[in-house]
Amino acid sequence: MNLNEWLKEHTFHHADFWDLKQLVEEKERKGLTISLCIPTLNEQKTIGKEIVLFRSELVQRYPLLDEVAVIDSGSTDNTREIARSFGAEVFLASDILPELDERRGKGENLWKAIYQLTGDIIVYIDADIKNIHPRFVYGLVAPLVYRDEIRYVKAFYDRPLAVSDGVRPSGGGRVTEILVRPLFSLFFPELAAIIQPLSGEYAVRRDVLERIPFPIGYGVETAHLIDVYAMFGLDAFAQTDLDQRVHRNQPTRDLGRMAFGILQTFFGRLEQRGQLHDLAGKEGVLRQFQAQERAYEMVEYAIQEVERPPMLSIEAYRRKFGIVDE
Repeated sequence: MNLNEWLKEHTFHHADFWDLKQLVEEKERKGLTISLCIPTLNEQKTIGKEIVLFRSELVQRYPLLDEVAVIDSGSTDNTREIARSFGAEVFLASDILPELDERRGKGENLWKAIYQLTGDIIVYIDADIKNIHPRFVYGLVAPLVYRDEIRYVKAFYDRPLAVSDGVRPSGGGRVTEILVRPLFSLFFPELAAIIQPLSGEYAVRRDVLERIPFPIGYGVETAHLIDVYAMFGLDAFAQTDLDQRVHRNQPTRDLGRMAFGILQTFFGRLEQRGQLHDLAGKEGVLRQFQAQERAYEMVEYAIQEVERPPMLSIEAYRRKFGIVDE
């Protein structure tokens, strides 16, 4: 299967799964349980709205979720109190597996959720989404419910982009487009088919999560993709268009720290896999995306960074400037 075929068969839109009654019936027919994990650190402004929405729509109205839980890194605001008051289970990450050395980071919360929660599927949703909607959950879990071969579903979203003739460039955020997508294009070309590899929203089967290591910091999403790909191949993945995601933008300095953490994780994986040699022989094709309505197409750019030798090695230069060998 080429990558454009994969995109057609493994890329969904949340509207494909609008029938929540049918989705719940299929979940129950297969005997699946689903847990929602929201990792938090000082998210008192948005956490209450998320809890209210998910509990009212996806627990009470449509019983898609069996657990709604917050795993908190040690917020100093009222995040935990607000989440608990609206009916979420709330856990302090440091209280889970307390016999282990204490670590702090989003990846730590995601990892400890595997221990604390019980679902066959765990869906992770960031706590800072201002336009939260049930689609952020059902759009991700539905491919896992309907298609047994899919193991890991990533979210992607629209962003403000230039539009011309109905076709627009489409992709991830700044760190994705200037760091992760070029790295994937170079070392893991098939993973470049993931439109937003760093999205914080994804749903995964427990039997996958329990088998992979978790960087505790910024590298967790990148590591997941590489490790799951190594175990199961690209066909284990799917991705769902959730339309638009509104959240706070991070300062460039913070993105620099994120990129540094991702680079550590990425090159650690390359070293483990013995891929840090023969860099000059890697395929020089960058894979990006354009979209027309709901159709996504991969666009390839051949970029060959050929180097010239030092000018002193060029005989014509040496003749022109009278340089003689010593």
